[in-house]
Amino acid sequence: MGALLPLEDAQERVLALGKKLPPETLPVQEALGRYLAEDLAALRNQPAADMSAMDGYAIRFADRSGPWQLIGECKAGSPPCRALEPGETARIFTGALMPDGADTVVMQENVAVDGQEIRLTTDPSPVKGRHVRHAGGDFAQGDRVLEAGSRLDARGLGQAVIAGHGTVQVGNRPKVAVISTGDELVQPGEATDLHQIPASNDVMISAMLSDLPAVSRSLSRIPDQMDAICTALESARDCDIIVTIGGASVGDHDLVSPAFEKLGGKLDFWKIAMKPGKPLMAGKLGETTVLALPGNPGSAFVTATLFLLPLIRLYAGARDCLPVQQPAITTTDLPAVEKRAQFLRARVDQGGITAYDSQDSAKLSVLAAANALLCRPAHAPEQPAGSIVPYIAI
Repeated sequence: MGALLPLEDAQERVLALGKKLPPETLPVQEALGRYLAEDLAALRNQPAADMSAMDGYAIRFADRSGPWQLIGECKAGSPPCRALEPGETARIFTGALMPDGADTVVMQENVAVDGQEIRLTTDPSPVKGRHVRHAGGDFAQGDRVLEAGSRLDARGLGQAVIAGHGTVQVGNRPKVAVISTGDELVQPGEATDLHQIPASNDVMISAMLSDLPAVSRSLSRIPDQMDAICTALESARDCDIIVTIGGASVGDHDLVSPAFEKLGGKLDFWKIAMKPGKPLMAGKLGETTVLALPGNPGSAFVTATLFLLPLIRLYAGARDCLPVQQPAITTTDLPAVEKRAQFLRARVDQGGITAYDSQDSAKLSVLAAANALLCRPAHAPEQPAGSIVPYIAI
């Protein structure tokens, strides 16, 4: 296939294979984790009118020296009392509407009450507008309160509701088939002979998808037989994405690529300049995007993080699809990198980031202990301990 494809080019080409799905409208209670399909504009002002930010007394700032005559009470969720005249005040509670004529709230701790007469006890005199939440102070009707492509978490859902929305338009959930191949695979929990291993990759990859808006189904333990792999691929052609695990290399029993071609699949690229994860294949099988991940668990996890999850986010309508890189200080010296970008399983904490000594992609123990992938771009120079390096949280 010629020279290895640079990582950034491969990510760009994978995303070019996908497309955003048509949106759907959901009640806000059902939209957690989905990506907004359009900018969300406020349908109302928040607050809708001036209201108190404290328990205290509503006054006219022009009468700030007092004393004031108490003429009523304003509670949250109730209409305000009558308009204030000069020298008058109303008892007011947090969240209550300000009565007409009032523009300031004096905290209850700063006054003395003598029957119906209220006097200020604490200097300095109140500041005009103090302890008042003004109409539209948070946002005004028509303001954009959430951006298209943003993911609706608990805070975003709260924002949508307070802005007046009961439904939201969100990206649809792509259908993803996870196909794990290999004669050596057995059902999780079953006893294994020396030549067998439990089928962990499909469980791991399916779990990675569980945090995303996707509908996945697993076709596990497909034997290394051309007909069986073709049948599995055919059965998943109704999906938006097919991800295979294992069988993507060049061995005599690596049959994913030949099966893909036999079914008329169109290869986009195969083999990328990264470690682990070099033998990654991408293409189209009709309208379905196909990603073939390596079989070693470390390689499968890294390539899923860098390619599969971004592709799912694209289909689901995300604005930002690629994983976010963060900075940390490396606690150890890092050697120079040659032509292949490296993603080192590592542990990050308050002291910095430490790459594990062993980076064998077959070791799930290292991956399970890691909470970060330390990113080393192709051709990166040697970096001593204390250098700032990028990482992806996992």
